[in-house]
Amino acid sequence: AEAGREVLIVETEPTIGGRVVRSHHYFPKLCPPTCGMEINTRRLERNPRIRVLTSSRVTAAEKVDGHWKVKVRRAPAYVNERCTVCGACAEVCPVKVADPMNMEMSEVPAIRLPYPSAWPQRVVVDREACTDGCQACVDACSYDAIDLAAEEVVEEVEVGAVVLATGWHPYPLEKLPELGGGAVPDVIANVQMERLASNWGPTGGKILRPSNGEPPKRVAFIQCAGSRDVNHLPYCSAVCCLASLKQALYVKEQLPEAEITIYYIDRRTPGRNEKMLTDVAAAEGVRLVKGKVGKVEAAPDGGLTLRVEDVEAGRLTDAQADLVVLATGMVPNTGGEDPPWAAKLDEDGFAVDQLADGLTVAGVARRPQDVAASVRDATGAAAKAWMIA
Repeated sequence: AEAGREVLIVETEPTIGGRVVRSHHYFPKLCPPTCGMEINTRRLERNPRIRVLTSSRVTAAEKVDGHWKVKVRRAPAYVNERCTVCGACAEVCPVKVADPMNMEMSEVPAIRLPYPSAWPQRVVVDREACTDGCQACVDACSYDAIDLAAEEVVEEVEVGAVVLATGWHPYPLEKLPELGGGAVPDVIANVQMERLASNWGPTGGKILRPSNGEPPKRVAFIQCAGSRDVNHLPYCSAVCCLASLKQALYVKEQLPEAEITIYYIDRRTPGRNEKMLTDVAAAEGVRLVKGKVGKVEAAPDGGLTLRVEDVEAGRLTDAQADLVVLATGMVPNTGGEDPPWAAKLDEDGFAVDQLADGLTVAGVARRPQDVAASVRDATGAAAKAWMIA
C-alpha cells in the first residue's frame, strides 16, 4: 500500500495479530509483541489504500483474464463502529465460553474484548453461545453498538495479485498420548506455556500446574514432540528449540529455585541466537539432556514420570517432573476442505509461489519460521505482489 497499490486484508479472526499476539515475549530480546503490533496497526489505520475485513473468509476464487475474482464471506457484524469498549456488555453477559485467545485454558463472557490491545478495538460476540432471547448486552449498551440480528455479508472483489498468508496451528496434543498429551493435565504445549506466562493469560502471568494451581518445582521441556517423526510431522519446525530456551527463562525468572531439564534430539539455534543457548545452558538449575522421551505418565505422588533414552549415557532412565512442556511443531493452515486457492503444496503441505498465476506466499504458509523471518518473507511477498498487480 505504501508503494501505491490498493490492498484488501481478509482476516478470519475478529482481530489482527494471529499467533504473534498470543506470545508472551519475542526472542532473543524477550520483549512483548504488542509494541510491534501497535506500530503496524497504526500504519493500517492511517493508510487510505488499505481495507481490513476481520471475521471474514475467502470462499471462492477464480482466475479470469489475468485477474482474480474473489468471493469473501463476512461474518455478521454484531458489534459496530460505535463500540467504545466500555465493558458494560461483558459485565452483564450471563454466558461463559472457553477463551480462544488463551488456548481455552480459561473462560470469558460470550461478549468481550478479545485481549487488552486488540485491534480493531471492538468487542466481539460468540453468538452461538448466547441463550435464546437473551438481550442483556443490548440493554446494557448505551451507544446502540450491538445488533444481535445482524446477518453475514458476501461480496465479490477483483484483484491483480494474491498473497497467501494463512499462518499455522500447533500440532495437536491429543495426537501425542504416549507423552501424556490430552490425557495428563500437567502436560501442556509450548503455545500454552506462552499464555501461562502472559499478564493477560489464564493465570495472570503466573506459571502454575493446571492440575492443582501450584507452582512447579521441576519442569521438563520435551523437544521435537511430534516433529522429525515419520508418524507425525517429518520436518523440523525451526523455532521450537529457541521457544523452549526462552520459556526456560520465563520459569527461572518467576521460580528461581525450580529445576529445569530440556530433553532434545539436536540443539538448533542458528546465527546470533546461539547466545540464548549458551546463556540458558549456563543458568543454575538448568540441564540440557540429549535424549528422546518415549513416555510420560502420572506418578503416584501426583507428579509425572518420564521414560528417557539418555543418548550420551547410553541407557534408559526414569525422570521426575511436576510440569511437562511439549515443543509441538507448526502445521500450515493450507489444508482443510475445498480450499478456494488452487495453491501448489510441497510434500509437507506448505504452499509455494505461483507467480505466473498471480499468487505468492508469505510466512509460515511457506515454511516454518520465526516472527522476524516471517516479516522479512512477507516484505518479499509484497514486492512480488506489487510487480504482479
